[in-house]
Amino acid sequence: METLERELQELGRVPAPRGFVDRVISAAGVGERYAELETVIGTFFVAWNRAGVTSVGRERPEEGEKADGLPRQLRFDLEGLTEFEQAVLRKTLEIPRGQVRSYSWVAREIGRPRAVRAVGTALANNPIPILIPCHRVVRSDGVIGQYGAGGPEAKRKILDFEGADPDRLARLARQGTRFLGSRTTRIFCLPTCNAARRIQEQNRVPFQDERAAERAGYRPCSRCRPAAQASA
Repeated sequence: METLERELQELGRVPAPRGFVDRVISAAGVGERYAELETVIGTFFVAWNRAGVTSVGRERPEEGEKADGLPRQLRFDLEGLTEFEQAVLRKTLEIPRGQVRSYSWVAREIGRPRAVRAVGTALANNPIPILIPCHRVVRSDGVIGQYGAGGPEAKRKILDFEGADPDRLARLARQGTRFLGSRTTRIFCLPTCNAARRIQEQNRVPFQDERAAERAGYRPCSRCRPAAQASA
């Protein structure tokens, strides 16, 4: 920035006004900007540059220009992360609002079924929580699990706000129910899948694992893709 300021001063033969360089950089889309984001678990600060959103955190960025609001189209700058971490976060972006998936589901979906623990680590270090919804990833047994942006209680609040019904998830976890099948379609789903929510109570069949569902003649849902989850 100092080099750019000197060049601008030399070109104009006059001192650059205070803040002029920052405005030029911002207009060019090079500098970092930030805005406040109000959530059910408090205020977060979203920072972004020309490449996209770089971070979401509770601390106000020390550098950058404050904006009136978030960009209309959100992109994410994941360049500083490893290929594996980027794959985990991009897969997490695919989880619909009001639904959850397990760490093992994410691992299987990105082609690394044995890397469940590494998936958990990548999500714990997610630099863009809230916007990249790592709160929608839970343990394979249905337990909510930890959350880097505020712990399990914060995670529960966000899931409740989004309509995932964490109390129901906890109840199913205590019962050992990991999948729900439909007697009419002979399909089994993850409990928060939209298809599972439409199953009428008299047609709802609980399953503790994938093998039990398949032995009973049920096939996995093509939307939530629960197959192989239990084996991770």
